[in-house]
Amino acid sequence: MTSIFSAEGKNIPCTVIEAGPCVVTQIKTQEADGYDAVQIAFEEKREKNAGKAMVGHFKKANTAPKRKLVEFRGQFDHVKLGDVLTVGETLKNDRWIDVTGISKGKGFQGVVKRYSFKGVGDATHGQHNRLRAPGSLGASSYPSRVFKGMRMGGQMGGDRVKVVNITIVKLIPEKNILVVKGSVPGPNGSFLIINK
Repeated sequence: MTSIFSAEGKNIPCTVIEAGPCVVTQIKTQEADGYDAVQIAFEEKREKNAGKAMVGHFKKANTAPKRKLVEFRGQFDHVKLGDVLTVGETLKNDRWIDVTGISKGKGFQGVVKRYSFKGVGDATHGQHNRLRAPGSLGASSYPSRVFKGMRMGGQMGGDRVKVVNITIVKLIPEKNILVVKGSVPGPNGSFLIINK
């Protein structure tokens, strides 16, 4: 993240996203595939690191192999196979976007970090080393089990997260850079899906 100053002198926290160029690699139709969609690809990779099937798939679009493929459902009559989409022409009239990404993985976490449980705090009532424990989990002999969905320690992060209505602060079309207000899901260098 970074920050820029607005015309009024306010400091706005921002995220810089490299958004393109993206190549249209496949156009799916109702007749051939059973649904309408367009598939786009981003960020080149070396041909030796791509499988032969993927190399052939990209050759149909007359482009080099790419690292990320994403499909957008719906009819897109204004694009053709092999078209290059840039951030300048795609988002030039938009003020808000939706961003989808995979959140940062935080590994196995306890209930204090994962669900903001308070813990015991002042270590009274005979607490020895149980200050961050979840406490009692279930009932007695009935139902003799822990209910599904109980908030307990476990894997945290690494989930698909969608953030809606993020404000576009600045577009730099010649470098395919998009500056948005606030944060987006995922660590630095991760892939994002941007929807209008």
